[in-house]
Amino acid sequence: MRLTQAQTAFFRHNGFAILPTRLTPDAVQELRDAIWRDIERAVEPVVRSGGRIVRLSNVFGRGGVFARLVTCAEILDPLESLLGPNIEFLRNRHNHATLRVGGDGSAYMHRDVLQWTRTIVTVLVYLEGTNLENGCTRVVPGTHLLPGREANSLHNDPEVEASGLLEQAVPIPMPAGGLVAIDSMIYHGAGENRTSGTRMSLTLGYHSADELAGYENPKRVLVRGARPYHGNDG
Repeated sequence: MRLTQAQTAFFRHNGFAILPTRLTPDAVQELRDAIWRDIERAVEPVVRSGGRIVRLSNVFGRGGVFARLVTCAEILDPLESLLGPNIEFLRNRHNHATLRVGGDGSAYMHRDVLQWTRTIVTVLVYLEGTNLENGCTRVVPGTHLLPGREANSLHNDPEVEASGLLEQAVPIPMPAGGLVAIDSMIYHGAGENRTSGTRMSLTLGYHSADELAGYENPKRVLVRGARPYHGNDG
């Protein structure tokens, strides 16, 4: 399902959009099972906190259900409206699954990339329902249009703190299977999980194929279309 002109304009203006597509309950369950299986077996690469696995890295490289998710129509069809017909998946930005249990998370707000010339579209895939209690995603609409920063973290940045922008964050509660696309320059973060349950999600990064690259980058995977070259150096 492609985005409508109004949905695309909303994304451009605000820096985020809830996608009209959704994963089926069966697809959600299959992903949850695969994540739990790799956590229980400690399949590297992983990130630990306090001795506990909180993130599975390189989910695309794990193949199977993860590779199918990265290339599924539920994600790529609406992304065509934002990125055009030639889409690459990033191996070295995001490409992970996150599990937050009670007490995990904070008010940490950040940007995924620093400069607008290198921004990407991040797709957040929710495998459990998120709300204010378990720390749903929060964004500050429109902040993707602001100048670049020198660091991803926006806390302890005097200019950002003085602006009061972080106080303008709005929550995006989502159901299991829901998909949200954000411009990775937007100020965003996930809150603390204040429940006794878990909050499981995946974070995937995409951008348009670079028509000036002229080479295949091993950190990128072409997931739709082609890699046209339009440089004028020939």
